[in-house]
Amino acid sequence: MSVSQKLVINYIRAKFAILSSISKRKTAEKAFQLFCTPQYRNRKKLPHIFEEAENIQFAFHHHKISGYRWNHPSENKLLILHGYESSVINFDRYVKPLIKKGYEVLAFDAPAHGRSMGKQINAVLYKEFILYIDKHYGPIKNFIAHSLGGLAIALALEEMKHDETYQVTLIAPATETTTAIDSFFKFLQLDGEVRREFDDVIKQEGGHPPEWFSIARAAQNIKAKVLWLQDEDDQMTPMRDVKPIIEKEYPNFQFLISQGLGHRRIYRDNNSYKAIIDFFHSSV
Repeated sequence: MSVSQKLVINYIRAKFAILSSISKRKTAEKAFQLFCTPQYRNRKKLPHIFEEAENIQFAFHHHKISGYRWNHPSENKLLILHGYESSVINFDRYVKPLIKKGYEVLAFDAPAHGRSMGKQINAVLYKEFILYIDKHYGPIKNFIAHSLGGLAIALALEEMKHDETYQVTLIAPATETTTAIDSFFKFLQLDGEVRREFDDVIKQEGGHPPEWFSIARAAQNIKAKVLWLQDEDDQMTPMRDVKPIIEKEYPNFQFLISQGLGHRRIYRDNNSYKAIIDFFHSSV
């Protein structure tokens, strides 16, 4: 961490500490805004495969969304869902082999990410984003989802009429929202009173308490065939959150556990890549 980064972090912490001494509720509301605001936007040069794609744009919650489509029209559609502070362009190597298998591949940068507009994202907004895409560009029965995209598709599937013919790959998914909040509060050095108000803000905004936004909770309602890739050394979405789901032994879930890849390298790993491509049945 550079000196300038440390100064910025110390400034943010000091700002929240002062606000916390005045109002726990206001601190919680400001913290929630920050929690939902990506600090990095991936606008790197488009990989060649994305330059060959059909460009799609639409308005979602008053923000322009940018996306890509290949091999249209095809009956079997697959949607790529990226993680927090990421972009669909990071999944460029997956497109061609999926096209060869006969899939129409769709990929959209979520609000506040990549080349899409907006300033904030959360699990509810991402879920609604998926449902919108499914309604207007679907029906979609196949998904590759990383990190926050994994939580969002789990929540979306609970609202979608789906069955065992659906196929979902979850790559290091954001399994428990409470884990992300724990890390966030530790980083900002906020106290328990602010946390209680923060949890109440989430319930007010999202209709449910933080623990409801959980793949472990949603898993029992998922009928799709699921391939779950998890790394033992992932510090962002830790293995301890995944173990209770493994122990449930859901017949439609299979797990591929790796070591040493962490949270982001896992989807770039050749073994992960092969497992994901092999998971999706050929439709040609």
